[in-house]
This record gives sequence, structure tokens and C-alpha cells, in this order.
Amino acid sequence: MIELQGAGYSYGGAGLLAGLDLGLAQGSFHFLTGPSGAGKTTLLKLCYGDLKPTSGQVLLDGRDTRSLERDGLARMRRRIGVVHQDCQFIDHLSIRENVALPLMVAGRDVAAEAVNLAQLLGWVGLAPRADALPPQLSGGERQRAALARAIIMDPEVIIADEPTGNIDWEMSQRLLTLLAELNRMGKTVLVATHDLALIRAAKSQVSARVLRLANGVLSSGAEL
Repeated sequence: MIELQGAGYSYGGAGLLAGLDLGLAQGSFHFLTGPSGAGKTTLLKLCYGDLKPTSGQVLLDGRDTRSLERDGLARMRRRIGVVHQDCQFIDHLSIRENVALPLMVAGRDVAAEAVNLAQLLGWVGLAPRADALPPQLSGGERQRAALARAIIMDPEVIIADEPTGNIDWEMSQRLLTLLAELNRMGKTVLVATHDLALIRAAKSQVSARVLRLANGVLSSGAEL
């Protein structure tokens, strides 16, 4: 669904990324790594259409993101679930309500989705915390809630930006297990991480390709 063809991005005339070629095949799992400041978050934003390339093309389901109008891009992005590094929530809404927000934005009947929502919260281990407010959650619980919100619309692709950066090893492993389960369900997964131990630990759970971004160039390593 997502393909980069010679894609590049410049900030204020200064090139950050250039000539990137990448295809995310259906059902594949990729880790994106690289030094701080290499542009990993920018690359992810290109992949889900939050940024448009300043050179080359980014294709979502064969359509150039630069040719998509706002509504068309919004419809396309519903097929991509994103877990942001900061995983922001609306603090006065419960976790159940926060996770359901994408349904409301899409005009879906949230009440009719109650069973699916409850099952999803159970799957990420947050059923007992469904009525809690975001400030009451631990870092690991917040990340699992962010994952639940990202997949509530049953997207084809899940993109996660440093999802384990602020949680301990045990919670990192739990989140990795959830992502691996989604991949086994046929979802395409792209995870940006600086945690090489997490990548090594993934060997027992998922077949993944490691992508490295450095000096504006993307290289592909061996499959795990």
C-alpha cells in the first residue's frame, strides 16, 4: 500500500532525506533504525501522508500523496494506524473514550461498536483501566492505549514511532508481542526504534527486515 520512489524531503531548503526507495508489502514487518536526528520521524510522516515529499513520490495505494486533496488523504489515512512517540490523549476523557475517538471522527456509531471496543481493550490488557483517565496510566499502559486507538479502525498498516522509548523492558516486550500478533493477522507493521536489543529480541516472534537511515540514505539489512 505504501511505496516511496526516489522520495526526498527538505526543511527550509536544507535536504534531510533524498532518493529514498521503499516498498511496504502487505503483511511485512519492518524496523527502522538510525542515529538521532537522521530523519526517522520525517520518513514515517512521509509514509502516512502527514508530510508530502519535496522530491520524488510517495504512493498510497498507487496514488501520489501530492495529488490527494484533504478529504481524499483523510480517507486514505484511515487505512493506516499511527502510534506517535508522545501518544497524546485528551485528559478529561476516559481511556475507552480516547480509544473510540477515531470512530467518532469517521462518523461511526460508537455505541454499535461497544463490543468490539471492549474486546480491543481486553486484547491490549486495559479492560480494568477502561474508565481511567490518561494521567492515571503508567507509561506502558499509555502506549498500549495508543496502539488500541491506532487499530480501532482496523487499518491495513500500523506505523509506530519509538513506541518503547519511555517504557521498561518488560512493557517493551509486551508491546512487541502485540505488534507481532497484528503482523500475523496480515497487518503491515513499520516500527522506528533506537533499541537494538528490542530488534534482536524480535527474532523469536516475527520475521522482520531492518532498515537503517543515516546521512539521508536508507539501506536495508538482513531479515531477522
